[in-house]
Amino acid sequence: MLVLGIETSCDECSAAVVEDGRRILSNVVATQIYYHKPYDGVVPEIASRKHTEWIVPVVRSALSKAGVQAADLGGVAVTGRPGLLGSLLVGLSYAKGLSYSLGIPLISVDHIKAHLYAPLLEYELDYPYLGLLVSGGHTVICVVEGFDTVEVLGTTIDDACGEAFDKVAKHYQLGYPGGVVIDRLSKEGNPRAYRFPQPSLHKGDHRFDVSYSGLKTAVINQIDQFWDGASEKSPENIAASFQKAAIDMITSRLRKALSDTGIKALAAGGGVAANSYLRSELFRIGEEMGIEPAIPSMPLCTDNGAMIAGLGYHYLQRGDRDGLDAVASARVPVFNRKYL
Repeated sequence: MLVLGIETSCDECSAAVVEDGRRILSNVVATQIYYHKPYDGVVPEIASRKHTEWIVPVVRSALSKAGVQAADLGGVAVTGRPGLLGSLLVGLSYAKGLSYSLGIPLISVDHIKAHLYAPLLEYELDYPYLGLLVSGGHTVICVVEGFDTVEVLGTTIDDACGEAFDKVAKHYQLGYPGGVVIDRLSKEGNPRAYRFPQPSLHKGDHRFDVSYSGLKTAVINQIDQFWDGASEKSPENIAASFQKAAIDMITSRLRKALSDTGIKALAAGGGVAANSYLRSELFRIGEEMGIEPAIPSMPLCTDNGAMIAGLGYHYLQRGDRDGLDAVASARVPVFNRKYL
């Protein structure tokens, strides 16, 4: 079955054609970085307007690159949650119209589950596997039991990892997108110039949870307290030290999760999965644990239509369908710290 996937949850306008949930025939992504760069962050109104302008040519390009006609499609999958509401509605509305006009089934999928599915587009993975989702809006460590069943082990109790990267970059005027700039600067910096603290989460059951508000405060407001007293106070050293602290916070929890669960498979997804230090640390964990981590290629880390189409295929195969009354949601409606 050929499924068209449409992704407009934030500032990427993407469409892709995927065959049988695995074979990517096309994956077109139109990025809006240029339009949001003056504001050092995504402006929701600009994002939704650009999606409205771009979605038709992006879908046409995806079909053309795949070498298929709209009539060849067996279904259309679209991101319905979570994300910027205005952006989501553009993609969902277009998908509804396409589904109705072609007489093909429509399925609305969860953006988080799609990121966790992305590694399966390039790797052979058996369920269950330990999943890591790290992005601008989400940080989740989980057990992926099936394409639609995700048990949450830990998450952020405040800021997402990618959000912390963006805010630190904005404060020091390093550039936009913050995560990309910090990763680049870190390659020229000393990651031990500042020894930023790791949070201690004493209350409740927080064994796998993370917190970025304290780290962000330390880097922005208390940086001199953690300086080694000798290294240059350069943007490169700040970036490298922050990046190490932010990523080590995640990888330390992953090691615990792999040990506790006994799972012998690890996969990562989300925009921060493109971070070079995180990728190297995941491979280090793989060597330690005797497993091969499934880390998507760069185009599949950021928001993309291929992961939506791939995941959507499995829902459609199961017989799931959404009607023209399908609604978008800015948040995950059933997130209860146990299952997504």
